[in-house]
Amino acid sequence: MKNIISKISICLLTLGAIVSCEDNLEQVPYDAFGTENAFATAADFENAIRGVYSALTLDGHYGSGDGGSMLSAPDVLTDNVTLAQAGRGTKAYLHRYDYDGNATLTTMYSNNYSLIYRANQLLSFATGFEGDNKANVVAEAKALRALAHFNLVTFWGKIPTQSADANSSLGVAYVFEADPNIEPARNTVGEVYDFIVTDLTEAVANINETNDDGRMNRDAVNILLSRVYLYMGEWQKAANAAGAVTATVATRDNFTGIWADENQDGLVFFIPNATPILGNQIGVTWSQGPLTSIIPEYAVSSELFDLYSNNDIRKTAYIATATNSFGDYNAIIKLFGRAGQNNGEVDYKIFRASEAKLNRAEALYRLGQEGPALTALNAVRSQRYDTAPGSETGSALEAAIFLERRLEFAFEYQHFFDIKRRGLGIERPSTGEFADGSGTPSERLNLPAGSFLFQLPFPQTALDTNPNLVQNTGYSN
Repeated sequence: MKNIISKISICLLTLGAIVSCEDNLEQVPYDAFGTENAFATAADFENAIRGVYSALTLDGHYGSGDGGSMLSAPDVLTDNVTLAQAGRGTKAYLHRYDYDGNATLTTMYSNNYSLIYRANQLLSFATGFEGDNKANVVAEAKALRALAHFNLVTFWGKIPTQSADANSSLGVAYVFEADPNIEPARNTVGEVYDFIVTDLTEAVANINETNDDGRMNRDAVNILLSRVYLYMGEWQKAANAAGAVTATVATRDNFTGIWADENQDGLVFFIPNATPILGNQIGVTWSQGPLTSIIPEYAVSSELFDLYSNNDIRKTAYIATATNSFGDYNAIIKLFGRAGQNNGEVDYKIFRASEAKLNRAEALYRLGQEGPALTALNAVRSQRYDTAPGSETGSALEAAIFLERRLEFAFEYQHFFDIKRRGLGIERPSTGEFADGSGTPSERLNLPAGSFLFQLPFPQTALDTNPNLVQNTGYSN
């Protein structure tokens, strides 16, 4: 890809001396990347890995802004939300499935490859370095490289379980080189997932069981690995990876406080986000202002709202009644702010222990182990409801697992992929954005199963600079 990194945020990789830092990522105002002269000591590699992590906080990953971040795009594309007419129309083109090659998640695409470039540069210099923490830092770099490629291929490629031809279809380019001038062709989906698994299995074998706040650890890698295996239909491997996670599910009593940063119960990988180090207002992706005069981008869809029972702690943790001069909304408050705040400045919460249990529940169900699957499911349900969890079997158990996935991870970058990997379609309710169902329904209510629109178009800028990049089926170059 000719000058690939110059087209995907080379400005973020400014060459220069590495900034000194403290132990935690939150202490690193990282805006530069090291050259060969900077990779000399163990501290240099510690600084470099923090530079890789910092790419996660950009708009195209888990950061704020209108660039189509991981915080909102996987829900905007689904039936979890309804576009609010009082908002700015942020990502409305995604909600309408009216993709624009000049705008469709271009920052997500470029920021992921920026992270990959940073990880590959660290890994290239690490081959000639020996230090006490080398194995851990190399493992972190491989895990982050895998995460970035996973985010790319789930949006721009098919998911292995999505259709019979998924593995042989084109995915994305898996990049191992720290070279800004490469012009890589797309690997198949099967190849991309195999590379992801290789990076993650090598990472999980060498990463520390615990690392500082803002950094992945063994549990985080195992959660990601279990999700990857789940998407591949490798049920036993998914169950094993999820079962290796030692972190416990957040308790019901602590659950609401997690989202206001009052505690970190059940969080396996999170990035501190506070002024003056970061202070990113990531919650503006859903709404701005106080609940008494809110400017919503999206509201909770009537269908999803009705799925939450009144004794489900997630209903009050994720949703609140809000109003403005137009009407009342079921507003998304998952990223609303810390206690007494509405500025959207909260920590980035990327992996949680509950995912390990729900991944394991699904994998075990697929293996025909319904008893253990129910046990894993109830490890989450027992901490979300004030009533005893159910005892479903057969298809009712399968439905319960996917219901809990939707309720647990609403507004948390998973629902679109859960629909996509099952080969299902999307059907939105015909109600409007207001809490009573009135207002304006979403412009497009359905996305049929098998539609090419489940795979996004590659940005025109990437196509223009790389003659080997082939556009996805259904779109023109």
